[in-house]
Order: sequence, then structure tokens, then C-alpha cells
Amino acid sequence: MTRADAPVTPPVVLTIAGSDSGGGAGIQADLKTIEACGGFGTSAITSITAQNTTGVQSQHLLPIEEIEAQIEAVTEDFDVAAVKTGMLATSEVIELVVDHAAELSNLVVDPVMVAASGDRLLAAEAEDAYRSLIAEATVVTPNADEAAVLTDRDIDDPEAAERAGRDLVEMGADSALVKGGHVPGDAVVDTLVTDDDVTTFRHDRIDTEATHGSGCTLSSAIATRLAQDDDLPTAVGSGIDLLASAVRYNLDVGEGPGAVHHLVQTRNDAARRSTIEAVERAVSAFVDADVSVLVPDRGMTVAGATPYAETPDSVAAVEGRIARTMDGVRPNRGVRFGASTAVARALLAAREYDPEIRFAVDCRLTGAVEDALASLDGAVASYDPGERPDAVSDDATARWGVDRAFGTSEETPVAVVGREGVGVSGCVLLLAATADDLISRVETVHGAVDEA
Repeated sequence: MTRADAPVTPPVVLTIAGSDSGGGAGIQADLKTIEACGGFGTSAITSITAQNTTGVQSQHLLPIEEIEAQIEAVTEDFDVAAVKTGMLATSEVIELVVDHAAELSNLVVDPVMVAASGDRLLAAEAEDAYRSLIAEATVVTPNADEAAVLTDRDIDDPEAAERAGRDLVEMGADSALVKGGHVPGDAVVDTLVTDDDVTTFRHDRIDTEATHGSGCTLSSAIATRLAQDDDLPTAVGSGIDLLASAVRYNLDVGEGPGAVHHLVQTRNDAARRSTIEAVERAVSAFVDADVSVLVPDRGMTVAGATPYAETPDSVAAVEGRIARTMDGVRPNRGVRFGASTAVARALLAAREYDPEIRFAVDCRLTGAVEDALASLDGAVASYDPGERPDAVSDDATARWGVDRAFGTSEETPVAVVGREGVGVSGCVLLLAATADDLISRVETVHGAVDEA
């Protein structure tokens, strides 16, 4: 039988940039990100670089007529919905893009000047030429160093970034996103400036040097979201969220600092089904073993996080918890994402210290259970809920407690004990990297309690 085809029509995004033989930045990063964000990536390569995670060894600029031929080949055949530029290298290439700007919609200009390794990727004479390209941009996305070159300002705080953004808009850009990664501070503040508004995006700084490809990834994500008709703040916010995860869960490849994880959200989404199945497997094991003695009066929550979970909606748990019955234990309902609150927050708090942790279960705290924790192969940490600051709500107690326990433990604990305080029930949170490890730890504690 001949099957009917089922074509799909993703928006086409064109990247005009250099090739990175190391795969972390440039055209390679752009195409990965465009695909991950739901677009179809096309390219016009401006320059070929020999580089890896330690630096740029050499670069070769393609003939200008070959660069133009690539742009024309793409635009003549495809309905290009957005364009992003990266490494343009010389004023001649920049002027070529300007000449084609009238036919390029949703133009995102990433003014690449220096690689993350510190190697220069733009001829000094080309800096002035960028101003004509900026005038054609839907959004220009310089980091603080690039914005300083373009605007002749020192950018050392968000207020200076806003002023630089206004300068770039005055040059003709519809908007400017001045990135805060190179600005000192515990938080990274990215500043989006338009004629009418200023929007700031704030997220915690990640303690890593593996930021290779970050600018390429962000600009490609923004271009792809614009190609899908997102409004500008939504497109920028979505790109920044992607990059924050891509930097935290970076790719440890090569001898130098690694690259950002361009497909982090795609991989995370792909793991949702297997995460639910792992939680269901743990629930079945606990039902079969009848772990009634470990089930708190309010019920037991079994939770599992996707590999790159950052929020509770990426944590799967038993809806309504596991309850004790006359015949043993049973789950009240099925497993779904977002079903847990306190345990999900506690699990995410543990992942801040050790991202390998993906599974957790809360157990009742009795003297026998606490004694049984000594049978576990790993550290046991504790906190006193009675010491909880007034500013921490009841709902946030578990997360505060995990922070407190991990902060005082010399190694990743396999169990966190919250001893009973005034008005607060005690609990034990068992943690594991895999569902099988979690099942084993529950079985170990359960067996030790039975033997006591």
C-alpha cells in the first residue's frame, strides 16, 4: 500500500553567519536552535572558522559573491519569515546584508565582534558599518561589551544598559536587547528597549564558563519565535528562558569550557513520558510492598523531575497522593505533571545543589523510621521546621528545609529529615537520581523498620 504523505510547514528562518567547526556557536548553533524552536533553518555562510572550545585557530572569509549567491538562493525559493545575522566579519559583508534588508522580514542582528574565547571575529574597520545594519533591525542583541563599542558608553549596570538600548533605537533599530551576561552581579538582567517601552528580564546567574554559543542561541530563538508571530516581548522572553536552561545544563565537551545546550528544552520535553512511567513504576513497587508504615497521615507523594526541570510543571507526581487503606496503600489518582506542590518545590531545591537528583518521596517521621535511615548508603541531613523564619510561608517550608539541610551537609544527602516543630509535622524526604534508586531506598528503610 502506498501511504499518503503528511507534510508540515514550519516557518523558514535564514541565518547569515560564520561556521564554527567546534559545533557550539555560529551556523551550527543557529540551525540546532531554529529546529528546536519549531522553525526550518536555512543558511548563508559568511566565513569558515577553525575553532574548538579552546579558541579560534583560523578563519577564512568566503568571496562576497558566494555569500550573496547563498542569500539569493534561499530567498528566491523559500518564504523566509525571519532572518538573524551573526558573524559578518567585514564591512563589505555587512553592506551586502544591508542591501538585501528590504526583502528580509523580522531581522534580528547579533553584532558578533569577539568570540567567547576572546578571539576577535570582526575587522576593526567594520564597527562603523554595523550602524547601517542596526538601522534595518527589528531587534539588535548586543552583549554589554558590543553595546559599549556601538554606543561609546560604559555599561556596568542595568541603567547604563537602558541608555545604550535607547542609543541603538535612535540609530534606527525597532528595538534593542542589551544582554546583561557581562555586567557584574548575582543576577543577569537583560534590557529590551523600544520607542515606547523598556522591559527587563531577570534570572539568576549560572556559575559556569561554558557559555560558548550563547549569543547565537538567543538570537536564533528570538528570530524563530518572531517567525511564528510571537510579539517581541514574548519572543525575547522565550529566548531568554531557553538560554538560561541551555547555560545551566551546558554540554561538557572539549578541553575548554563547553557549549550551551541548544536542545535543552527539546530533550526535556521528550523525557516527559518516560518520567511519568518511572514515577508509575515506583508507585507500583510501593503498593506491592505495602509501605503503609512509611505513609504520612496526609498521604505520600512520589515525584519525578524531567532531566532539566526548573519549575513544578516539569515535575510529575501522584495526583492526590498515595493513601493508607484497610488493605494496604493505593494511589488516589494517576500521575501527572504539576500535581505536587511542596514535594516538587523540595525536589527542585535539591536539584539546585545536585542536578542529578530527579526523584523524591516524602515519608512519615517516627523514631523507628529515623533509626532506619542509618541503613541507607549515604548521608542523612536534617533541619528543624521550628527555626523557619516568619517570612517563609507554610507552603515554602519544605523548600526552605532542603536548602538548610543541603547547606550543612558535606555531600549530597540521600534523605532529608524535617523534625517536628511547633505546628509543623515532621517528615522524611528520600532523594535519588533514578526511580530504581528511589525504590531501593524506600525498600531499605521499610525493611529496617519491619525488623526493628
